[in-house]
Amino acid sequence: MTDLTTRTEADDSVDRVASDQTEPIDDRPSTPPADGSGGDADAPVYAWAPAEPAPRKRRTGLWIGVGAAVAAVGLVVSSIFLVAPGAAVGGVGVGLHTPGAAVDAVNQRLAETTVVLTGAGGDVEVTGADLGASVDAAALVDAAYSASPAWNPTAWFPASVDAPVEIDPIAATAALREAVPELYTDPVEATLAFDAGSTSYVTTPSAEGAGIDVETVRVALQDAFAAGETSVDVEAVTAPVDAITTTAAADEVAARLNGILDTAGFYVGEERVVPVDRAVAASWLTVTPDDSGSFAISADAAAIEGMIGGLPEAVNRAAVDARVITNSRGDVLREEIAGVTGRELGDTTGIAEDYAAQLAAGEGAFALPVTETEFATTAIARTIEVNLSSQMTYMFENGEVVRSFPISSGLPGTPTPTGRFEVFAHVSMQDMGCFEGAEYCTENVPWVVYFSPDIAFHGTYWHNNFGQQMSHGCVNLPVATAKYLFDWTPTGTEVWVHY
Repeated sequence: MTDLTTRTEADDSVDRVASDQTEPIDDRPSTPPADGSGGDADAPVYAWAPAEPAPRKRRTGLWIGVGAAVAAVGLVVSSIFLVAPGAAVGGVGVGLHTPGAAVDAVNQRLAETTVVLTGAGGDVEVTGADLGASVDAAALVDAAYSASPAWNPTAWFPASVDAPVEIDPIAATAALREAVPELYTDPVEATLAFDAGSTSYVTTPSAEGAGIDVETVRVALQDAFAAGETSVDVEAVTAPVDAITTTAAADEVAARLNGILDTAGFYVGEERVVPVDRAVAASWLTVTPDDSGSFAISADAAAIEGMIGGLPEAVNRAAVDARVITNSRGDVLREEIAGVTGRELGDTTGIAEDYAAQLAAGEGAFALPVTETEFATTAIARTIEVNLSSQMTYMFENGEVVRSFPISSGLPGTPTPTGRFEVFAHVSMQDMGCFEGAEYCTENVPWVVYFSPDIAFHGTYWHNNFGQQMSHGCVNLPVATAKYLFDWTPTGTEVWVHY
């Protein structure tokens, strides 16, 4: 509704009102004068008051629609990260869970599942957490989510994923033993120790105890978990309980320790330069049982340090050149002097600590840091020449005569064969010709060196007529000369017999 206002100053009022209001103002007189004069200037002028503004339209429906749309989109997006409705892992419902929440749910349900031990003088409870129970929840949930995501309605309400339950035998045994100690008999743990008499590590075998069968408890926990049950009853019956440290485990460690003692020492290459006595090595070692059912091995570096100072004297040496005997072709027939590589021990700082760590790891042979010097080799080519014309024998080294002496070769009826031969046998003493039908028999012939079938150099004690033909074909030598040639001549030495 509008209101009427009165103005006395029409022009000013009209201008002001017209400029301030949005609604039009009618400033015409209500009744025109009869004389046409334009009317009384003091007559009141009426104008319409401004109208009330119209209320704005509300768009509530639009905002309700937008919110619903956003919620719908959020639901679709969130479904991408959720497991399908009705999905279960090992009897634990994980539908519409994120994979992370599903893993937590599975682990929590297993940890809280209770095993009630009956028949033990009163029911006793242990939980999956007490037993060290576990499943590979992350992998199982990942498999469930991969096969049945919530965004795929065709994959909703899938079959439950099997969840194999494992329990920690040590944790489970401890928990069950604490729950019903009267059902347990302690097993005897295997031990090992160094025996001074045999200088070896020997074992004392383990013996079984008794207690609740852990596998029976695990199976019951598995069945309850798979069925979605939070509790299961298990009859508390006893079964044999193995020792944590078994005889087999102790035997294995004893064998390793004895292997250390067998090889203990400081080596250069394959040579054990400084052996370590078995009892000494054992005194360096400490062997203690560990929680895994085996034994921990450690070694005392300070005790080992006592041997380090003596290593240089045992290791350091000068090189020794080799001397070999060859034939004229250079083939080695015999090693007269063995070559020896020179060596010098390097820095010994830290050897005791390094060896201690190596012994603890089961290795007894310690390789020393050395610098080696190679040896030289001198080759001497030896040959023998027999001159039947002069009844002389010559011994050569590298083409030079080193010794010559008269001999007695075969008589004309039994000549010494000529040609080039090689020594093939050495006999320190033997009988010659002493067989039925033989033309002669000479016993105890010394220093025999064969170079042709039935023909040899040998010592001769039955005559002293050297320089003349005297034999049945062999080359007769004075006994002392025969001994020298026997020692000087390796198998393979070339022999040249000629006139």
